[in-house]
Amino acid sequence: MNNWLTRDNLIRWAPLLVLLALICLFALIEPRFFSVRNAARIAIASTPALMVAIGVTFIIIMGSIDLSMEGTVSVCAVIFAFAFIALGGTLASFAWLALPLALLVGAAVGLLNGLIHVRFKIPSFMCSLAIGFVGTGFALLLTGGDRVRVEDELFRSLLTIRFLNFPIMVYVALACLVLAWFIQSHTKLGRNFYAIGGGEELATSSGLNVGRVRALAFMLAGMFYAIGALLAVGRIGIAETATGNNFMFVSITAVVVGGTALWGGIGGVWNTLVGVLIVNVINNGMVVIGLPNFVQDAVLGILVITAVVLSTNRKTVAFVK
Repeated sequence: MNNWLTRDNLIRWAPLLVLLALICLFALIEPRFFSVRNAARIAIASTPALMVAIGVTFIIIMGSIDLSMEGTVSVCAVIFAFAFIALGGTLASFAWLALPLALLVGAAVGLLNGLIHVRFKIPSFMCSLAIGFVGTGFALLLTGGDRVRVEDELFRSLLTIRFLNFPIMVYVALACLVLAWFIQSHTKLGRNFYAIGGGEELATSSGLNVGRVRALAFMLAGMFYAIGALLAVGRIGIAETATGNNFMFVSITAVVVGGTALWGGIGGVWNTLVGVLIVNVINNGMVVIGLPNFVQDAVLGILVITAVVLSTNRKTVAFVK
């Protein structure tokens, strides 16, 4: 028993225990919280955020940070919507080509982000923040501040058609989660992410092309941001400059609260799933019991600080940058 109650095990299982405790707490306060209908509501809200959070998880595992998600999501959503309408406005026509186009746009933005970061040796947080601003500005330029409606019934079936009381978009997100886990755990690229996060100098001395891996990681993240954009548009039927709003806070909060270490090498996409659920359970639960938004943000902020404090080993980390 004492062997199980180690610091590492407590840190590993703490996010899941927090999630279960939150569910029990809100269910005791308001019985309506613990219902299939409300669970579906939480799942729907979680799916776009989960895709974006998975993308940034790959970057954080390497010990870097990506703040471009809001701009990337917005520009992918807007380009998808314009292309979808131009190609027929329904998946029954050639409009389905807008789906891979959105993924290509996300990959291109991510690759550009990674190449600028690697080639010019700009800190990842600064480079990605700038790319995010560029993406948001480009989306605004394309739309002129207007909303682009995507009303195709086939595309909106992501939300409207349900199986076991959950919409199709939830199952799409779960399939993408499994794909991300496979990339993370069963491919050379995924293992290289952990190698860089565990020690970049050691990875370089072992012959790993760190710059190439970093660029590919940002490209992969951009593709997951694009999937998040598609699910966000499928959820509300609208693409606009504001489609990417709030994804930065939610995704990074989810990754950190889920147990992925900010300095890299620890965590993964399953941790991110737990983190996304924690964030959305808090948001949903506090709405159900009638607490205002600023209380939700305060609670999430406290959780982030607590998660970082508990996971940081101050014996090995002399100074947190």
